[in-house]
Amino acid sequence: MYTTASVLFKTFAEAGITHAFVNWGNDHPAFLEELERERVESGKTAVEIVTCPHEMVALSAAQGYAQVTGKPAAVIVHVDVGTQGLAGAIHNVDRGRTPVLIFAGAAPQSSDRRLKGTKNEWPMWLQDVPDQPSIVRQYMRFTAQIQSGKNAAKMVMRALQIAKSEPQGPVYLWARRETTEEEVDPEIFEENLDITKWPAVQAPALPPKVVSTIVDALLQAQFPLIIAANSGRNPKTIPLLSTLSSILAIGVFTSCPSAVCIPWTHPNYIGLSFGGRNDLLDHADVIIILDVDIPWIDTAGNKPRDDARVFVIDADPLKTTFGWSHVDAELLAKADPEVALSQLIEAIEGPNIQGPAFAEKLSARKERLASLRSAWTNSLDAAERVETLASDLTTPTVPFILATLRNAVVTQTPSKGEKVLWVNEAISNYPLAWTYLRPEHPGSMIASGATSLGYALGASVGASLGNIVAQTQHDLVAAIVGDGVFMFSVPASAYWMARRYNTPFLTVVLNNGGWFSPKFSMLGVYPDGHGSTVSGQQLTVGLGPDMPDYSQVAVAAGGAWGRRVENADELQSVLEEAVRVVVQEKRSAVVDCIIQSI
Repeated sequence: MYTTASVLFKTFAEAGITHAFVNWGNDHPAFLEELERERVESGKTAVEIVTCPHEMVALSAAQGYAQVTGKPAAVIVHVDVGTQGLAGAIHNVDRGRTPVLIFAGAAPQSSDRRLKGTKNEWPMWLQDVPDQPSIVRQYMRFTAQIQSGKNAAKMVMRALQIAKSEPQGPVYLWARRETTEEEVDPEIFEENLDITKWPAVQAPALPPKVVSTIVDALLQAQFPLIIAANSGRNPKTIPLLSTLSSILAIGVFTSCPSAVCIPWTHPNYIGLSFGGRNDLLDHADVIIILDVDIPWIDTAGNKPRDDARVFVIDADPLKTTFGWSHVDAELLAKADPEVALSQLIEAIEGPNIQGPAFAEKLSARKERLASLRSAWTNSLDAAERVETLASDLTTPTVPFILATLRNAVVTQTPSKGEKVLWVNEAISNYPLAWTYLRPEHPGSMIASGATSLGYALGASVGASLGNIVAQTQHDLVAAIVGDGVFMFSVPASAYWMARRYNTPFLTVVLNNGGWFSPKFSMLGVYPDGHGSTVSGQQLTVGLGPDMPDYSQVAVAAGGAWGRRVENADELQSVLEEAVRVVVQEKRSAVVDCIIQSI
């Protein structure tokens, strides 16, 4: 016997979905029955099922999986309450432009024995809400109700087609229990959709006039600058951006990056910011904003020169889903970064960059970039050599922790640190994680691309599964989180999953005793106010004085190895052992690093 659930799983598999991250409920009898039918008849299920004890962890895992594989996973949740349980991860996959197919059952609409799947348990009356998809609609690229097994396959394919078209993102399908229980004739179940007839929308290119305008500006500029953030979500853009920067000696600055956009060691990579002051804007006469959500923050004193020529290249250059966003620009181009970079490189190769006059300009640009790069990296190197806080000469500094971690993975991994995937949710320490871990390779550091805390632990599980599917051969997945993030991440669920599905990962907790971000926000508005001199505890943003023992949560839930580090002189040996445990024992490890308290 086949049901609508049978059609859904079959279509998922044919469309290339390998994993479904699930949290089952009373709307899923047909799904559980279908999975067992598949096991009995085929020895395995069409799609690998990953049980997730919490929905936010499920969607975070699906996001990490998609970030590593470049392919959407499925997430299956339970009626309205499971949809709500997806929580802030909905915001993350939306703003992070991550393709995910979410399916939710819905309460039966009937109480009639003649209908299979009708209401037969008391919660179903309470779960029958007026508009279930409205819970997530504003974050979705597409929402739709499946009303029959006869067209369920086409509904799935339409949703995936939209999810994978730029700007990519999540889609939400739902169906009443009577629909998922609907019996489907074998000939309908066995119908084959031609997947090749459901392509994503072709990536748009820059119009020829736009290409010539930007190229002319780059050739004439004295100090051109490219600001990047998200282009590296497509790994193919990284060598292209590196090439364009090298050919014309263009500086590259990353603003609130969510992915590696250019290798750390590229000589023209000259800075990074998460909303702070960008002094380069005072000097750049041509600026290309390449797939960036927040190129700078005006209230931090950032403003391009009045005569600067500013060009925006983005899948959504107007940021149409933001209530307010604006850049004073000469030109806005809706284009795919990979395509646009290829066009620009092709346009500048040839006679345009030949001749002594341009050679002299290129030489001057290179000299200036070398000076800027040297000043930036020298300041970082100096900071990581400061091991402890001056106040106590014991507590490790964050730069020292991250530099020690970077060195530990070099000594303790088979690849000498070359095949490490960093999952960055350090939040108030975001920029430090980027600048001291120094990711080099495409896809070697990922982040949610958004602001809802609690992504990293689930994403690490999903990324580990994606590593297997994509055969990326990472020998270590390592998450960098704050203590607040750790609490938001539903750690008991995440570490249980890591042990259940053999996806061990390292977690380093930068433990400042609470949430620094709310205090930082208060200081931004009231720098000399009543709260400016008091502790995080007094401000009610602290988690002390009796803080949880975060590493032992992972030990209890997932059999992890865990240690707390309070002294800088203990750090190297503990981090090296933690990496060894993950790599050799295949067991998760958590290192709780006490840092300067808020």
